[in-house]
Amino acid sequence: MKKLTRTHLVILAAGGSLALLLGAFLFQVLGYPPCKMCFWQRWPHAAAILIGAAYMGLRARVLIWLGALAAAVTSGIGAYHAGVEYKWWEGPTSCTGGSNALSGLTGSDLLPGSATKAIVMCDEVSWQLLGLSMASYNFIFSALLVVVWVMAARKDA
Repeated sequence: MKKLTRTHLVILAAGGSLALLLGAFLFQVLGYPPCKMCFWQRWPHAAAILIGAAYMGLRARVLIWLGALAAAVTSGIGAYHAGVEYKWWEGPTSCTGGSNALSGLTGSDLLPGSATKAIVMCDEVSWQLLGLSMASYNFIFSALLVVVWVMAARKDA
């Protein structure tokens, strides 16, 4: 069996972020619109993909650590979002069912036929499997990607 190289691990980690990001877009296409916090989780995955691509050209170890940081950030956001969904703690008032849930909206925003898009609440689980929400899965899989990035960074060239 061929030994995994640093490059293989970077490809695996960046590819994992690509897979999670594509999965998020697939769920969106299937009718599960993302909330504000879902979008927050996507940006670090995009950064990890770009960092992985940059590593392929530059071979700088610091990029691998930046990839690990990006995966850790999205994992942390996923953990926070899951906690908001399961009501373990409060989330941002701009996308949760708190008392200020309608702050920032005008009267015309609330009228039928207004141009305002439907607000997707961050504290409601729109899909789950085995009792875990999409945010929970992002937390878990992204934490695993952190491990892969760190393995790559610690690997001898």
